[in-house]
Amino acid sequence: MSHLAAVQGVVPEHTYAQAEITAAFAGVLGATGSDRVVLERLHANAGVSQRHLALPLERYWQLADFGEANDEFIRVATQLGAHAVSKALAAAGVGPADVDLIVSTTITGLAVPSIEARIAGEIGLRDDVKRVPLVGLGCVAGAAGVARVHDYLLGHPDDVAVLLSVELCSLTVQRDDASMANLVASGLFGDGAAAVVMVGARRAADRGPGLAADQPRVVATRSRLYADTERAMGWDVGATGLRIVLGVEVPDLVRTNVRGDVDRFLGDHGLTRADIGWWVAHPGGPKVLEAMEEALEVDRDALVVTWRSLDRIGNLSSASVLHVLADTMRDRTPAAGSWGLLLAMGPGFCLELVLLRMAD
Repeated sequence: MSHLAAVQGVVPEHTYAQAEITAAFAGVLGATGSDRVVLERLHANAGVSQRHLALPLERYWQLADFGEANDEFIRVATQLGAHAVSKALAAAGVGPADVDLIVSTTITGLAVPSIEARIAGEIGLRDDVKRVPLVGLGCVAGAAGVARVHDYLLGHPDDVAVLLSVELCSLTVQRDDASMANLVASGLFGDGAAAVVMVGARRAADRGPGLAADQPRVVATRSRLYADTERAMGWDVGATGLRIVLGVEVPDLVRTNVRGDVDRFLGDHGLTRADIGWWVAHPGGPKVLEAMEEALEVDRDALVVTWRSLDRIGNLSSASVLHVLADTMRDRTPAAGSWGLLLAMGPGFCLELVLLRMAD
């Protein structure tokens, strides 16, 4: 097993109430009359009361094009990424020079060199650190990133690895697109970053400074890719940037597939859903969360940490499930020996499952 030594989430300093963002977006979109009523209804039903944005609200309407928006993405993502990784390393009690692998993920901007390369020298990573940027996984990448780091640590049990997720969703909202997908996205997605420090089994056994025994361990993972669902979620890339693809079929895909996939995964480890003491789910939105509750046959309290995260910061794409994990460890303090399941869905369309267990 690999061990999660620390999970830390960070958000930008610019915070706005949902109603304030709605009014500003309606103005730039030119939404009036019935169009404005639809926009306001969608935003009010998003389950979000406030969001943190990469830029001051008025700055968005001054961005000339995709290139300028992407320049801002690189600037802010580098700052947030460095902060998230430094905060997680400090919480884990390990230094930047101890990191053997850093995996980064983002889907809301383009950066070459990638974000983890841009922060490496700033935060003091070694010059022989292994880097793996993950691109294209979208909302599922927080869970998938934990799973892929776990895979690496199984073969490198003495190593320390970091997963970094940075998502600045606000920079992708289209100002000339009145499609339902863009209107929903403009009310649902926020900005933020998260970092996870994970250590291999032998490194954890040495119990270096700060490697607490009360952090969860990754027991197993599973990936699931659904056929003929490529248009359920993703981006169309054009001259004005990244236009969201968000199909109405997503909640139905959750209802149809998640229960069976979870049951098969748990069954392979001699477990059932009744054995899971805590659930860490990606906050895809109210309809997706309701479908998740139906699929898992759990009540709202089982996903209450996810609902609270959605309300407080919105959907942060890949970073969201990591924020939920951090909140779960802080607020719910899972019992010793208890089982947890981390899960997220995203473009593909796909599902990622991570089985977690607290130390006895």
